[in-house]
Formats: sequence, C-alpha cells, structure tokens
Amino acid sequence: MELVVRKNDLLRELQLFQGIVERKNTIPILANVLMEAKGDEVRFLATDLEVGLRSKCAASVAKSGSLTLPAKKFFEIVKSLPETDIRIEEDKGGVKVAADRFDSRMQTLPREDFPTLPESGAPGTSSPKATLSRTALRDMVAKTQFAITGEDTRYFLNGALFVLKPDVMSLVATDGHRLALVSVSRDGGAAAAGERDEVKAILPKKTLSELTRLLQDGDQDIQYERGENHLFFDVGGRLLISRMIDGQFPAYERVIPKGNDKRIEFERDRLTSAVRRVALLSNERSRAVKVLIEPGKVDVTSSSPDVGEARETLPVEYSGAPMQICFNAQYVLEFLGAVSTDVVSLELKDEVSQAVMRPVGAEGYDYTYVIMPMRV
Repeated sequence: MELVVRKNDLLRELQLFQGIVERKNTIPILANVLMEAKGDEVRFLATDLEVGLRSKCAASVAKSGSLTLPAKKFFEIVKSLPETDIRIEEDKGGVKVAADRFDSRMQTLPREDFPTLPESGAPGTSSPKATLSRTALRDMVAKTQFAITGEDTRYFLNGALFVLKPDVMSLVATDGHRLALVSVSRDGGAAAAGERDEVKAILPKKTLSELTRLLQDGDQDIQYERGENHLFFDVGGRLLISRMIDGQFPAYERVIPKGNDKRIEFERDRLTSAVRRVALLSNERSRAVKVLIEPGKVDVTSSSPDVGEARETLPVEYSGAPMQICFNAQYVLEFLGAVSTDVVSLELKDEVSQAVMRPVGAEGYDYTYVIMPMRV
C-alpha cells in the first residue's frame, strides 16, 4: 500500500476513533485501526467488538492495499505534524509514515487478525432504514445520557432505550434513582415507507458517547437501521455500528407518577445557582439537599456534621400546604444543565413519592425527569 493524504483530512477521521479503541486490551489487534486504500480514497475501520466505526477520506493512492496501525500512536504522530501532505507506505513488515522532513516507521499487525463487522443492509436486518433528524437526536442524547448507570449489574440499565415510531422517537435512561425521558415528533416525510409501528433497541452508553461525537457538526439528517444484533447509524457517510444490549428494559411508563398535585415553577438559573451553592456544604457522599416548601417561598438547605450548613431562599408562587423533600443535588443539577428553557417546574405529591421535573415552554420536544427523593 502506498498513498498520500492531507494532514487535516486524516486527522479529522483518526480523531473519531480515539474513543472506540481501548488502550489496554487483551486482544492486541483491537488497539489498531484498519486502513484500506483504493481508487481515490482511504477507508478506516476500528472496533472494540461492542462499537465500531467506518469512515473514509480523500487520498492519492499509488498502490492499493490494506494494513493496520496502532490507532492512538498513529493519531498522535499525525497530530504533531505540520499542515502538509502525509505519505504512508508499507515497508518490510512495517509501515512508513512521513511528511516534510519527518520520517517514521511503525509496527503493524496482520490484516487477517482484524475482526469482521456486520454490514448495513445485510440479510437478516429486521427493520427498514429510517431517517432521523440529526439535531433532534443530538439533543435527545444530551438530555438522557447522564441518567444511565455506570456500574449496575443489571446490564440492561447500562444503556438507553431508543423507541422509534412513524410519528415520534423517544430515548429513555434510568439508573434506578432517576429517569430521563425525551420524545420528539418526526416529520411526516421522515418515516420511511414500510416502517413498523414501533422499533425498540437498547443503545449502550459507549454508543451514545460516540454518537454524540459524530453528531457534533452539521444539521443534515442521518440514517438508522436495526439489524438482528446490531444497530447502524449513518452520519454523513460515517457508519457507527453498535451491538445491541440484549435485555428487557424496565416498563418506564409505570415509573412516571400521575398524581403529583403540587406544582412549583422556578427560574432555572436561580435554582441552579442555589442548589450548586448550598450543595457545597452537603454531605460529600450523599450530596443531599433539602427543599423546604412554604407559601410564597422555597428554602434549599444542606447540612453536614463535618463541614457545616447552608440555606438559600427562592421566592415562588405557591399557596399549598408546607412540605419538605430531599434530593441528590447532582441529580437536580444534571437535569438543570440539560434543559435550555428559562423556567422549570417541579411536581410533587409528598415527601416519599417520586418527583417530576420538566422544562416550561419547551418547543419541539417533551422532556420528563423523574427523581426519587432521599430519606435522610
């Protein structure tokens, strides 16, 4: 293989693989990126066997071929080079990477050792391709990703449930202590002919992280396909391939309370600042803040035997019975950081039942955040 490629073109693609390849891997080939040069382009593929990414960029190919290179080290070398053409060439069991006056030789691993990934549109795919709004999906991931558990033994909670219907798409995540659900209407033209009434899949946490990276730039729609065991997201010519989490996601509709009869509206920025300040003196393990509700005001308080106590008063419109409820400050702040409306609402029933937070006046999406109170 022999080719010349622009530094910026190559760097842009290699950057996208850095979150996928694992530095510490029991299978050495998975630390490499597969390069295939043909015609006027070079194609790339990397995977950790759970998530994979295919991409390509323009290149001047003198000799077609394929090889693998250590993804992290290759990226670091390309990043350090000046803006110029980079020459890549197979050479006696290694690979030469050169540019300007720089010369290097990297070790390669056999192309044959690289795993084969499923293809989009292959036989056995169980749903037709669907067109999704890139901006809507990007916002949905941002509003739910933080509610996915990190280490739950219930593996089906280590991802978010994606529900696709012809007229609406939803993403829901929960860690057992809180639940984030966002739904966005789909344009009539977005639903492909032959789309089923409902297609569900649990997307792993890492898939959502990589999807966020791919969705950053641009606003053109993307293509989505659900295979037998894999999901495919075609984002502007780059294909993200993800293994599905096989499991039964909890019946999230039942978690959303229907009888919360006390409702308070807050200015989002003021509530964010109050919770953030008061939480500084909360118990470091529990991060608990108390919300004391009285007619006309809400006191946000915290106390910790080790560090002290704090209180901030927020004026609100409320004329119901006094009550108090306790929340994990981090859970509240993550919701407040994900919404963009100026006003948010808090809906309550009593001190021990789930509370619901929502953005007020949001356009184009429905966002429900259910949060379990703490018992302190």
